[in-house]
Amino acid sequence: MTSIDAPASPSRPTASSPAAGTDPSDARTARSGTRTGTGARTGVDPAELHGPVLAWFDRHARDLPWRRPEAGAWGVMVSEFMLQQTPVVRVLPVYEQWLARWPRPADLAAEPPGEAVRAWGRLGYPRRALRLHAAAVAIRDRHRGDVPSDHGQLLALPGIGEYTAAAVASFAYGQRHAVLDTNVRRVLARAASGVQYPPNATTAAERRLARELLPDDEATAARWAAASMELGALVCTAKNEDCGRCPVADRCAWLLAGKPAHDGPPRRGQTYAGTDRQVRGRLLAVLRDSPGPVPQSALDAVWDEPVQRGRALDGLVSDGLVEPLDGGRYRLPLT
Repeated sequence: MTSIDAPASPSRPTASSPAAGTDPSDARTARSGTRTGTGARTGVDPAELHGPVLAWFDRHARDLPWRRPEAGAWGVMVSEFMLQQTPVVRVLPVYEQWLARWPRPADLAAEPPGEAVRAWGRLGYPRRALRLHAAAVAIRDRHRGDVPSDHGQLLALPGIGEYTAAAVASFAYGQRHAVLDTNVRRVLARAASGVQYPPNATTAAERRLARELLPDDEATAARWAAASMELGALVCTAKNEDCGRCPVADRCAWLLAGKPAHDGPPRRGQTYAGTDRQVRGRLLAVLRDSPGPVPQSALDAVWDEPVQRGRALDGLVSDGLVEPLDGGRYRLPLT
């Protein structure tokens, strides 16, 4: 889901949940050690991880609004879109404002997509706002305004990938799915596989390992998904991990191996200053702050370099985030 390490985004699973959408391949649970994608046994007994991590989660889970029962499936879905590549602290105020304005998918679907972009503010990656709006329209039109519980139906919604479908099914409906965001992948890489960091992109071996480590019981599996994500966000962080607070430090394969340094491909870093992404953000800020169309001159004023500015503006138009009008004017999209 994410390429940063802060945004743990699980919702509190419900006590009872439908089995619809459960991946049949998730039925496999290792009993005495797990094999990685290369066939090497990790030596980790899933039961030895579940109890300590779940007990830690019961004591240390953050009280976040999308974890509360009143958030519902729509609140969980909104949080999952917002938390992609964005830390919790930045998401909280926008999430609260969003749900106050659009408490149900149909409320958002009734507005122009440009209003979703405007309300998205400075969360970054604003195409997520358009995708969330498109998902709300589909939920209104295909599912009578209710976020579906079926994993396949979730996956068919615009802007919903494997991670988000599994997260909503698990966190909102208590189903049994492998929910693999950056935080979970890092916890499994260290505790089970004995390496400092997971691969840059999620692999089939990681997915198999995550399924093998799932508890059999649906409700417990949903709590495990939330708990392992929270552990990666608060303790088993990308930098300055706090092994002294880790509930499974005594059985972590990476720690027991002496915490060997990462020897895989370089980890992707994120830059912002001077990039097209920064220019796009400044152009969108002008449009968000204006109640109507703005002239080209207003956009020209926010970035001196004309080639990069033009490229960024063309990209915003191509992505559907900006609509060009006659007379060299621009606005947020209405359709």
